[in-house]
Amino acid sequence: MAREIIVGTRDSALAMWQTNWVVDNLRKLNPEYSFRIVSLKTQGDKILDVALAKIGDKGLFTKELEVGMLEGDIDLAVHSMKDLPTVLPEGLIIGCICERVDPRDVVISREGKTLEELPDGAKVGTSSLRRCAQLLKFRPDLQLEPLRGNLNTRMAKLERDNLDAIVLAAAGVERLGWRARITEYLSTDISLPAVGQGSIGIEVRENDREVCDIVGKLNHFPSQAAITAERAMLRKLEGGCQIPIGALGTVAGDKLTLEGVVAGLDGKELIKNSVSGHVDDAVILGQQLAEKLIEMGADKILKSVRQELL
Repeated sequence: MAREIIVGTRDSALAMWQTNWVVDNLRKLNPEYSFRIVSLKTQGDKILDVALAKIGDKGLFTKELEVGMLEGDIDLAVHSMKDLPTVLPEGLIIGCICERVDPRDVVISREGKTLEELPDGAKVGTSSLRRCAQLLKFRPDLQLEPLRGNLNTRMAKLERDNLDAIVLAAAGVERLGWRARITEYLSTDISLPAVGQGSIGIEVRENDREVCDIVGKLNHFPSQAAITAERAMLRKLEGGCQIPIGALGTVAGDKLTLEGVVAGLDGKELIKNSVSGHVDDAVILGQQLAEKLIEMGADKILKSVRQELL
């Protein structure tokens, strides 16, 4: 009898979409196995009245799933790659990085205005410090409003809270079928995305070779290389997903280019740089870019950010 593979996920609409997509593909690639989905609510899903940066970001959206794997209740966990900390619990690894879709941020505005067209002092919803810093660099006049909750909740707040616009990840908006609501895809010159944004990751037990082999068939090497470089940069900078750090790796043939940004909370201090090299040197390139940014003052900016968040 075929082994049943138990798949863990958060219970939001987007997380369930991503998990169903993963399971559908795993079934096609591994027809000899059966798969069952189990949903859990994580700490990040439960705490909606406090900014994530204020409560820390060590596994806010992953810990409960990781405990389930370590205790043998589930065999693998499906995550948004941008939610996965750069240091995983001992015994767990990333078994697969799925092919990345559009990594950019998007603007959804009530009156169809682009970011540049929004009126002076426009109210824009986002709780991402990375987005806030880069938006303020581009438009220092904007009033940025906290925006927590799942995508459905955030879309509802656009109208309910009388916001002029909200900024979200293109991938989530498109996956839930709301592409028509998008007013503008933000250039990465304005807003570099979060590390791993646009890709789904599968976390597994390191010693479970059977499950590693099952999920490995869904791995997309160019996406893996790009995101590995981004994560190496983030880890070297000792930043988390709630710190104003953005990155984007792109692969063309055997060449990997990595861009990175570090910013202060108000966007006044913002530094960018990039590196390029062979696709097999993803970790080294990420570390090199982090060192470049540190030489430009990234460590001082991040120290200031952490002090402000205390």
